[in-house]
Amino acid sequence: MRGTRLCATALASLLLLTGSPSPARAQQAAPDPAAFARPALWVVGDADTTIFLFGTIHTHDGRAHWFDHAVKRAFDSADTLVLETIVPDKLPSVGAPPAGGLAAARATVGEARKLGLSVELGADQVLARAAGVVGKPVLGLESFAQQLDMYRSLPSPARPAATAGPAVTAAPPDPALAPFLQAMVDSWNRGDPSTIAAVVGEVRRQSPQAYQRLFVDRNAAWAQWIERRLRQPGVVFVAVGTGHLVGDDSVQVRLAEAGIRSARVN
Repeated sequence: MRGTRLCATALASLLLLTGSPSPARAQQAAPDPAAFARPALWVVGDADTTIFLFGTIHTHDGRAHWFDHAVKRAFDSADTLVLETIVPDKLPSVGAPPAGGLAAARATVGEARKLGLSVELGADQVLARAAGVVGKPVLGLESFAQQLDMYRSLPSPARPAATAGPAVTAAPPDPALAPFLQAMVDSWNRGDPSTIAAVVGEVRRQSPQAYQRLFVDRNAAWAQWIERRLRQPGVVFVAVGTGHLVGDDSVQVRLAEAGIRSARVN
């Protein structure tokens, strides 16, 4: 189904936008006072440690209030903010875009901007700026170099894994991609991960190799990080893309396999 393929491309691209700075700070539209979002928030913990797991969306239009109530209370209570990665102030030169997902991500962000969606207004950037204001330490689960290596390892979205011959240049996103980008934002606002979960499943179907690199390997590593962090007292706010907190290979599933229970609190 064409729409499903577009949706899968959109999510895979947005997942690759983690922490990527936009060329200029986005101008946020005035929030609608009646528009309140309730994105999903989870918690794990023991007697002296609490770790919040917040499912972010990496681009947003800023029109719905989400950084309040349970999310804001959890963030304020945390000693440390943990993101997928920390982007250096001066980006290293990475040469030509790799054949895999980074080029697709850059193309997709153009479609997102047409909808008023911006990485600067995404949950990751909002949280990072809030941490900076109050001096809250910010850590990364992955280094920026690790993320670049991951991008380079992804298969080309323009060539099925079974196709022989040289990779071809990916075509620009179809204009029909825009409704799927908006649908994912709307779903995130509602705290309903089903739309993103469906697309994660489609990424898995279309490219098991990309799914392994984007989700399975990273979710397992992050669950191990959380397991180790539980041995230290304190409160931590971990913010990763919602796609990592849904499905059979989610961070929560990996934690459960290690005997660590999680509960949704928002």
